Amino acid sequence: MQVLVDADACPVVVKEMLFRVARRVEVCVTLVANQYLRTPPSPFIKSVQVPAGFDVADARIVEMAEAGDLIITADIPLAAAGLDKGAHVLDPRGNWFTRENIQERLTMRDVMDQLRSAGVETGGPSSYSQQDSRAFAGQLDRFMARHAKRPGPG
Repeated sequence: MQVLVDADACPVVVKEMLFRVARRVEVCVTLVANQYLRTPPSPFIKSVQVPAGFDVADARIVEMAEAGDLIITADIPLAAAGLDKGAHVLDPRGNWFTRENIQERLTMRDVMDQLRSAGVETGGPSSYSQQDSRAFAGQLDRFMARHAKRPGPG
């Protein structure tokens, strides 16, 4: 199991949590972005820089993903593609994308796109809050407790 992060828009606090988890449970965390990302030295943490372009990072994440992996993203089409590959998908606010809710989220995204195209001011997501951070941390910890292989003594 690996953790793949849609890192271009991922909050710094989420990346820092993922770095701590990578070291604690010895799970590979890979940040994928179209810009250079500095990561702490660790055999469990790496970054992959992809060329700039629409959905290039998303395509690379889908290519790398395998069943059972964890993908961190707020991107709904990427979440749908990850679910299709059998991955678990968590957004940075601690909300799970699931087979049960992905179609509704895709539909809502399309409706909002149509409204924006028609000139309707829809606003954006609210600012990332401490409550979002706590919700993400809780979901990540529960997931790792169930899915991560614990490091052996040594």
